[in-house]
Amino acid sequence: MKKINLYEQGRFNDLHMSRLLVHDSPYFKILNFNFKAGQELPIHSHDLEGQVSIAVLEGEGEFLGTGTSLPADTGDVLISDISEPHGIRARTDMRVLVTIAPPI
Repeated sequence: MKKINLYEQGRFNDLHMSRLLVHDSPYFKILNFNFKAGQELPIHSHDLEGQVSIAVLEGEGEFLGTGTSLPADTGDVLISDISEPHGIRARTDMRVLVTIAPPI
């Protein structure tokens, strides 16, 4: 077993989003991204089979897709194929947890 406190380990950065690798195994990868208000992870995709989930732990923003956006509020989870374009933009300071399976 392994325990990580995201609120202690995951920091915010005024210049760019911060990223913490929480877990990496042959089965899945977990990342913690912290965004200051206005920061974003641009829309991107991966030419692979698999899925990604983006869970909002704290804050408000938008889940981004090609030509679309959805509200992203505390407690919301976006689930998509990893090949589908996805991104996120923070309106307030925002903490998200991303799970990728299988890992890339």
